Amino acid sequence: MHILIYSYNYHPEPIGIAPLMTELAEGLAERGHKVRVITGMPNYPQREIYEGYQGKWYLTEQKNGVTIQRSFLRIKSKPNLIDRLLLELSFVFSSLPQALKGNRPDVIILTVPPLLVTLPAILLGWLYNCPVVLNVQDILPEAAVRVGLLKNKLMIGALAILEKFAYRAANTISVITEGFSENLVGKGVPAKKIVCIPNWVNVNFIHPLPKKINPWISTHQLDDKFIVLYSGNIALTQGLETVIDAASRLRHIKEIAFVIVGESTALTRLQRYCERYGADNVLLLPLQPREQLPQMLAAADIGLIVQKCNIISFNMPSKIPLLLATGSPIIGSVPSTGTAAKAIRESGGGLVVEPESPDALAAAVLELYQNPELAAQLGKKGREFALERYSLEQALDQYEGLFSQIISKRSPISQKKLRSKEAVESVVDI
Repeated sequence: MHILIYSYNYHPEPIGIAPLMTELAEGLAERGHKVRVITGMPNYPQREIYEGYQGKWYLTEQKNGVTIQRSFLRIKSKPNLIDRLLLELSFVFSSLPQALKGNRPDVIILTVPPLLVTLPAILLGWLYNCPVVLNVQDILPEAAVRVGLLKNKLMIGALAILEKFAYRAANTISVITEGFSENLVGKGVPAKKIVCIPNWVNVNFIHPLPKKINPWISTHQLDDKFIVLYSGNIALTQGLETVIDAASRLRHIKEIAFVIVGESTALTRLQRYCERYGADNVLLLPLQPREQLPQMLAAADIGLIVQKCNIISFNMPSKIPLLLATGSPIIGSVPSTGTAAKAIRESGGGLVVEPESPDALAAAVLELYQNPELAAQLGKKGREFALERYSLEQALDQYEGLFSQIISKRSPISQKKLRSKEAVESVVDI
């Protein structure tokens, strides 16, 4: 199949949707499919165009069998609402010429958010007469309104209209949790149009590693420490202040070390919280190179999932499969009725505590520190669950099957046009 992936984020961006879309694209290419990715110049999470990509309007790369077509982004390091809108619009308009360069796709898959990306992708679906799969990673504008990122009523209304249009225009909608499915069905989306394919983890890349032979631990002077790790995006939805407050309550136990890995600008703010709470047992580190990710995650005795109380209930952090795959137990400081809590409980790989409660988080860390047998049991169950439910190979099988199915359901007229086009192309090649 010729597969076109429309994703605002892609390699070399280290967190968020970029690693997932990279693994999907490269995995499908490895299986023999022709994969082309339309994306922007890499900028996340620093909100600055990476060195080597600055000042470019267009750039085409080849990596691991995937054609990557990048386009210009208008980006500000500290964006306001207008800047965010202009950023999305810049990608909408600059990416379309790139998308028109290349072979006609058999199927288009696009990830949202951002919602505006649905416009060029669906336009391409109409132009090429090919099915469009909408991969929903978050429900907008609902999620943004809940955490206070979006307050402008006019903008909320416009995004709600765009959301309805995207769900109606897409041939199929892939969601990452059943909670998303329920939300969309509640908004009038036909259930038969929705398929649930959870986000995945490459269980061969992310795996348990004995601490004695883990060089990442020695590099950061964490030998003989009980490591409590948070790694990833640091935003309004997380509330990392809870982690720092919890760490301050355990600073009398010198063996326990909290490690927070994230974007440098956000770490500067967290450093002030460490000083305020006297949390000298917290190590703040910048995002690590991808090749060090398996060592870093495996170094953790506990992996943290942190959300605020007001987070939308069906939000599903993509780091849950990652942490489960390491074989280390999880502590989820998350709403008890939300999707994240459900996933942690279902896996058997961790504990769920009240969100935004430093006391509850500190107590859970202490419980696993004092009970290594329980910690080992949870970690083992988590790894087994990741192998059974979240492996990259399973996701590739599901997407490959989905694409084949929706392509085969195309109308006889479309199939006839496609065969005629292929016949003409064959004659030209001869």
